[in-house]
Amino acid sequence: MIKYTIKYLTAFLFFSTLATAQLSDLARVDFTYIPKGNSNVSYNRVRALFNYPIKLKKERTYLFLGLDYSHIDFKMEKNFSFDKNELDDFQILDLNIGFITSLKNDWRIGLRITPGFSSNLTANDLQLDDIVFSGDLVFIKDKTKDENVSKPYRLILGVSYSENRGYNFPLPYISYYRKFHPNWSYNLGVPKTNFQYHLSEKNRFKLYAELDGFSSNLQKGILVDGTNVSKSINMSLILGGLEYEYHFTKNILLYARSSYIISNTVHLRDKNRNNIIALDDANSYYFRTGFRLKI
Repeated sequence: MIKYTIKYLTAFLFFSTLATAQLSDLARVDFTYIPKGNSNVSYNRVRALFNYPIKLKKERTYLFLGLDYSHIDFKMEKNFSFDKNELDDFQILDLNIGFITSLKNDWRIGLRITPGFSSNLTANDLQLDDIVFSGDLVFIKDKTKDENVSKPYRLILGVSYSENRGYNFPLPYISYYRKFHPNWSYNLGVPKTNFQYHLSEKNRFKLYAELDGFSSNLQKGILVDGTNVSKSINMSLILGGLEYEYHFTKNILLYARSSYIISNTVHLRDKNRNNIIALDDANSYYFRTGFRLKI
């Protein structure tokens, strides 16, 4: 029971984090590094995304078009019964189509539809199994810039669906943010909780917990132990750590994170997305740095 509870909670957290980031970032470039340490796996990821806003006729209404690309370098030290070179390199590309508009009583609605592919591309061309689809629907009430509110807050409610992480059912999203002091704020809910110290207009520190990971199609399949054929790989991480942000402007920032991996699961899966073999479950450190241009 505990195993399945953690599994579904992990999926819930990941998709919701993804939905929020995609709707708020106009552009982002970052680099993630997980050293091997005591584990079997080392991991490097370079990610770049942009969303181009198109203002529509209705006030405060925008259409967003964009791309989200990741290159993942995945290395294993341990030898298995299969060719681990098939797992060295992964490519992920998503097409973002987003829409945001105003509703009554200061509410806004955001919708994102994201077709794309995730694959190791060992067949040198795309296949039907490489194609993935994601979608998000959120309702936002943002009072963070309302001068009539003594303690600014933001409430987000919504639902997220994705085929890109191996869970084919809708998942809810709840987030409540409040700045209760000129130098302090918090964000409570699921998928993430953080506690933030605003040192100055340009410098901020966060204690946070969140998820990261990826899943990808294996085009040629991998024969495991001579009996099972793996068709995909899935990596899920639960992180906790410290983040530093330097804000060049209100919308452009540099960030750096140092985290500890609280939970780490890496599996090869069959065509029905059932786990075949565990590749790694050791805890390690996690580092990420990058630039963001946000709404």
